[in-house]
This record gives sequence, C-alpha cells and structure tokens, in this order.
Amino acid sequence: MTQEYTAQSVTAGGEVNRSGSRVRALFGRWRRDPGIWRRGVVLAVLAVLVALLMILHAHIPNKIGNLGSLTETFLPWLGLFVPLLLVLALVRRSATALIALLLPAVVWVNLFGGLLTDKSGGGGDLMVATHNVNAENPDPEGTASAIADSGADVVALEELKASAVPVYEKALAGKYPYHSVQGTVGLWSKYPMTAARSVDIRLGWVRAMRATVSTPHGRIAVYVAHLPSVRVKLHAGFTANQRDDSADALGEAIADEPLDEVILLGDLNGTMNDRSLKAVTSQMRSTQGAAGHGYGFSWPASFPLARIDQIMVRGVEPTSSWSLPATHSDHLPLAARVELR
Repeated sequence: MTQEYTAQSVTAGGEVNRSGSRVRALFGRWRRDPGIWRRGVVLAVLAVLVALLMILHAHIPNKIGNLGSLTETFLPWLGLFVPLLLVLALVRRSATALIALLLPAVVWVNLFGGLLTDKSGGGGDLMVATHNVNAENPDPEGTASAIADSGADVVALEELKASAVPVYEKALAGKYPYHSVQGTVGLWSKYPMTAARSVDIRLGWVRAMRATVSTPHGRIAVYVAHLPSVRVKLHAGFTANQRDDSADALGEAIADEPLDEVILLGDLNGTMNDRSLKAVTSQMRSTQGAAGHGYGFSWPASFPLARIDQIMVRGVEPTSSWSLPATHSDHLPLAARVELR
C-alpha cells in the first residue's frame, strides 16, 4: 500500500515537473528567438490605436456622420480587441505586441473596470422602474403585469401605442392608483401624483412628461422621456441630430426644475458616454454607474449591446440598480432603489 502511494506521488510530481519543463522550454525558445521583437509590429500599432481611440474618444468629430457619438455608444466593446490581439500576438510569438497590449488593457480597466464590481447595497426608500414596452408589443397585458410584479413603487412606460393604453391602465390599476399618460409616455405611482404635464422636447408631438410624486419620505420630481431613435446608415452615418436637439431641450427642462430631488426614467436612445446627451448627463447620475453591477445593457433585449434606457438621479442617492427579466418588448426593463435625502 505504501509503495503504491509513493509511486503515484512520484508520477504526479513527474507530470507537474514535465509541464513546468515544457513552459520553461517554451519561454526559453522565445528568449533565444531574435525575431520576437521584430515580429508583430502591425499588431503593436493596432493595440496602440485601440488605446488612443478609448483615451481620445471625446475628440473624434461629430461633424462627419456623428462618428464620435457612434464610437461612444459602443465604447466598452473596444475592450474585445484586447483578447483578440493577445491571441494573435501569441500565435506570432511577438514580445513587442504583447508589451503594447498592456496599454489598451490598462486604459479599458481604468475606464470600465469599475462597472464590473458590485456596488449595490441594501435599503432604499423608493423603488422605480422604466420600460420601453414597444409599440408593437403582442402582449401588453403580460408586460404590464411583469412590471407590476417587480414591486416598483413608481413605473414609467415609453412607446405607448394609443390603442394599448387602456390595456396598460387596466393591468396596472390594482397596484398603482395614480397615473398619468402624456402622448406616448406614462407614469404610474403607488403614491399621490400631482402637477403632471407634458414636457416639450422639440418634436412636435409629446414624448416626455413630468410629475410630482409625494412619497412618505418627501416630494420628488419624476421625468419620463423617450428621445428620438437613431439609425446607422452607410450614406449618412449615425443619424442622431433630432435626438440631440431633444436631449438639449430635456436638459433645459431638468435644469429649470424647482425641486431638489429629481429622477429621470426613460429611453434616451444613447449611453452615458455619448457627448450629445451632455445637457442631461452633466447634471444627473446614472444609478447603474453608482449602484449597479455590470454594464446593465438594455437593448436589444435578445442580445443587449448598449444601455440606451436610463434611470438617472439628482439630489437622490442610488442604493441598487439592475435589469428586470425580458418581456415581449425589444428593450429590457430597468429598476433601481434610491434613498431620498
């Protein structure tokens, strides 16, 4: 028995030693290969370019097809170039490329690494939710029920089709006695709601609103907005000019808000990185960035690529932020808990 155990130990140790020897032999060949510094120069240049793109994204001009905003919308995805270039650098056995890859890796971690940590906490005085329900939603009643079952105290819905509004009203009436629909957006609340009105975001029709919600912890101003859609076209680039004008108008309305505590819920068709939403993002915080875990991408629901739906606050402290399960919409619903000061 003792002899067998000893033999097995020797075998295991031998396997470990052989694996270590193979690794040392591999690096030994690399050290003796004079081409490791000459090969992979193109890969090294690409690595530096990716890093510069992330560092200098704010300087990419928007004059040509809103290229800057398009880059900023999908900015986190530039990190995928790091593992891709890493594999190519290893295949090419290029020390130059491997060293150059440190630059985009460090930049990406500096920009987005913090989003990977779980910043959510417990507590919170109020739970809010927002959902672009999709005008062509085949099951508005099921979608409304799913949102109501989330336990949110305040719910904002965007892209409400006129013929479907009565369905949403009926499905939500049991849990939300107060509500207001303005154009294609609506707000439902468990707490009294006053001063509900539309907000002009320069479209010619109503896609934004504002209301005062009187919670047990104080009054808050709640804005709901659905900014115009954007498109990526080969001949025109990122067509976002109408959205940008609406974002400016929404930012002006929020800046003029007399209440200190403000929550913005809605589909902004843009990310927090997009400079064109600066009129809004410069004065409000994203609950996902402050108290979420991960990127919280919301669109498209089948394979989320960007967080274009937002829950943003001013004068309110986010405690947690997350995505709700998919409904029959092409967007994921979002929720957050906040603490009123």
